[in-house]
Amino acid sequence: MAQDVKLDATALNAFMAEIFPQVAREYRVEHVAPMQADVRLITAPHHLRPGGTVSGPAIFALADLAMYAVTLAMIGREALTVTTNASLDFMRKPAAGRDLIGKARLLKLGRVLAVGDVMVFSEGTDAPVARAGMTYSIPPQRNG
Repeated sequence: MAQDVKLDATALNAFMAEIFPQVAREYRVEHVAPMQADVRLITAPHHLRPGGTVSGPAIFALADLAMYAVTLAMIGREALTVTTNASLDFMRKPAAGRDLIGKARLLKLGRVLAVGDVMVFSEGTDAPVARAGMTYSIPPQRNG
């Protein structure tokens, strides 16, 4: 059964600016489709490690934010949706001087858990930099 997107890229970017202004300047949701979202890390000098490549923590943050975005795209404005599990494989050095793109997809969306993966790419390349498997906890529905 197909599920409808509740928040498109524009709505997600606005929501991030509202609830996470500290990351909204560095990350941009670029595409949303059912069970999928693409998020860009706009790389800057503070994302780099010695040697001039994007650091592991910055790559993890992109994967985590991409999973958050795809989950919110499907469930709506639930700011307290949180990471409950994450596993990240670093596969190759990111291309120098390029933004990173996290392509997230949900594999299962339930009432209380969202399970998915995120492939991270250097902009303009086909070989992934990293792969993350992630699970998010969705807050219980409030009956009001």
